[in-house]
Amino acid sequence: MQRLSAPAGGAVRRLQRDKMASGSGSSKNDFRRKWDKDEYENLAQKRLAEERDRERRDGKVAPPVKRDLLRHRDYKVDLESKLGKTIVITKTTPQAEMGGYYCNVCDCVVKDSINFLDHINGKKHQRNLGMSMRVERSSLDQVKKRFEVNKKKMEEKQKEYDFEERMKELREEEEKAKAYKKEKQKERKRRAEEDVDFEEDDEMAAVMGFSGFGSSKKSH
Repeated sequence: MQRLSAPAGGAVRRLQRDKMASGSGSSKNDFRRKWDKDEYENLAQKRLAEERDRERRDGKVAPPVKRDLLRHRDYKVDLESKLGKTIVITKTTPQAEMGGYYCNVCDCVVKDSINFLDHINGKKHQRNLGMSMRVERSSLDQVKKRFEVNKKKMEEKQKEYDFEERMKELREEEEKAKAYKKEKQKERKRRAEEDVDFEEDDEMAAVMGFSGFGSSKKSH
């Protein structure tokens, strides 16, 4: 009897690849393993649900923390009080007195003002203050009231500007009046001096025996 030889390893692998390609219906040149994403997603959701049930039974689930809505800052951020000052830092210097900007809420030091502003406006700082990053949704009445407040502020600024502008105009008018009065006084003084000089010339001419040159005055 004639013994049949087993196919070579390379031929077996080619047959397996052809079988996988023909069975999956994909391209003949695509030999990558396929994953069922929906199946693994369902498994992950099932595992998370089981873990939550286990934690709930053991009493390890912490109650959700309710945080306040984000509010306006009611203080002015100090960014300039330490500018131009020299600070001696030693090993025993408290963290709040070291160089940079200290946040007493988070107990940290930030080196520059830009990062400090980013920090106090960030999520971690707001959480330590007991607030979330959500803001209160304004109603129509609140928006109308805000417009009225801003309108009143603009009118007050306009009134202040008009008052200051009017005071400036009055000061300028007073200065002009003073300058005009001073100029008039100088003019009257100059004319008085000219009249005195003219009278002195007439007296001198009379002493020397000269009559007035073309004088229109008539002696009675």
